[in-house]
Amino acid sequence: MKKIEFPLTLVLSLTYLYTFGQVTLNADGPGNTYELITSVLAPGYNPIEVPDCNHSAFGRHIDEVFDAELNKNVFRFSIHTTPDNDRCINFDRQRNEIKSYDQSPDNLLGVEDEVVIYKWKFKLDADFQVSPNFTHLHQLKSVGGSLASMPMYTLTARKSNPDCIELRYAETDTQITLLQTDLTPFKGHWLNVTETITYGNSGTYTIIIKKESDDSILLNYSNNSIINWRPNAEFVRPKWGIYRSLNSANDLRDESVLYSDFSIEEVSDLSITEVNKNTISLYPNPVTDILNFKLNLNLTYDKIEIYNSQGKLVQDYDEDFTDTSIDISSFETGFYSI
Repeated sequence: MKKIEFPLTLVLSLTYLYTFGQVTLNADGPGNTYELITSVLAPGYNPIEVPDCNHSAFGRHIDEVFDAELNKNVFRFSIHTTPDNDRCINFDRQRNEIKSYDQSPDNLLGVEDEVVIYKWKFKLDADFQVSPNFTHLHQLKSVGGSLASMPMYTLTARKSNPDCIELRYAETDTQITLLQTDLTPFKGHWLNVTETITYGNSGTYTIIIKKESDDSILLNYSNNSIINWRPNAEFVRPKWGIYRSLNSANDLRDESVLYSDFSIEEVSDLSITEVNKNTISLYPNPVTDILNFKLNLNLTYDKIEIYNSQGKLVQDYDEDFTDTSIDISSFETGFYSI
């Protein structure tokens, strides 16, 4: 028999989800692309790392183009096997990335005990080619302390048999592969990414990558007990783009990677324990079909939201919902929070 449990421990993991602010970055049409990115990620500073310095004849390596599939403008990140390099600093690799960093607003920097949801879309060409060393597409990187040079999480593509996409993790200065899967299904399609992380020594991490066209899941990884903080770290910042090794340049070609709909959202922990257990009653628990609830102390509500154990919203009810029971018979077996 199906059994659904609401992890109430009755302190109440029936929790209130507070949003502290969502920052979005969306393409708005050709021209002034660097200025647009800067205005969101680090106003007045420089959150863009591009190979323009050695390839000025090409122009800006990030621009905006109209995409017929999404029916809107998107960001295009271009990289060339030659003469592009890594900001005229390193010549065995190439970098075309955007980031938040210490000059960015505080709500773009992940700090200890904070939950952050990162979302974005990207599209690799159907004939996308990758290095056997690394072809990074996204990183979460710790700033401060002796381990700052090693990214905490990395989404990278690698030439193999078959070519693969990998999720890499480093607790300290050594990376391990958390998940590896065939790259082929990721090519030629718009992909929708949701990455949720709790920063801290008792951290959590989830990443889900779906095809935009049909919501089919291509990559799904979750860990509810993982160390997501470094000694003496100040904050963690995200990076997106294309950053690849040139040690096997013959395996590469000129590439363009499309990105869209960047979002960084800070929220409260989904297991806030300050809510008194007498405030709301849920029964039965566990439940299989109908969940009943009772608001005590003459409380009212504006909205009801139900989240799964990965922090994903699975059902919501607006202010017009006045019932005192919810039919959850269609839910998959598992633990949920309200």
